[in-house]
Amino acid sequence: MQTVLEAIGWIGSILIVWSLTQARVLRFRWMNFAGSVVATAYNGIIGIWPFFAMNFAIALINVYWLVRLYRERHDDSKYQVIPLDPEDPYLLHVLAVHAKDIAAHQPDFAARAMNRDGRRATYLVTYGDEVVGAVAIRDEGAGVGLVELDWVKPRFRDFTPGEFVFRRSSVLTDAGFTRVEIETREELDREYLRKVGFHTERTRWVLDLAA
Repeated sequence: MQTVLEAIGWIGSILIVWSLTQARVLRFRWMNFAGSVVATAYNGIIGIWPFFAMNFAIALINVYWLVRLYRERHDDSKYQVIPLDPEDPYLLHVLAVHAKDIAAHQPDFAARAMNRDGRRATYLVTYGDEVVGAVAIRDEGAGVGLVELDWVKPRFRDFTPGEFVFRRSSVLTDAGFTRVEIETREELDREYLRKVGFHTERTRWVLDLAA
């Protein structure tokens, strides 16, 4: 029995420490919650009440943040889409800071070449005052836009902030687009694309925009 209790204690501690290494905010909260619940049970069983109280409080704090994060994940008042010129210095700064992560997910995207052969529509998605994503769309004419970049900061990848560009705001129709397309490639998150309304047509994912 003592060995089982010690194993439970170690599992709780490992989960809490491991959670601190997670970049994704939801993953961090769930792991930290699980670890704190296990640690609460362990400390309650062996009667270490200060640590029981501490871990119980941590579990409650995680519940609060999990409820809040799930409630806000589709909230237009929390996420904003900001149109910016493709050569806007702040936009280029954000893309440069996250260039390594962007290249890992969309290696064919080059930030400083965005406007080399025609108009681009570029957007930053924010949560409060924090940038959580960026979208760049090439105007192919006749109301069609080709999505060149749909990037999300790692800690927000358990959410779908791109929906505020593609489905929850009028920024694309305001820019004159009636349809946006994405070239099919292996690294695409197909579940995400379906969630925001894209469907497949030949070699592209397509989203028809409401007027």
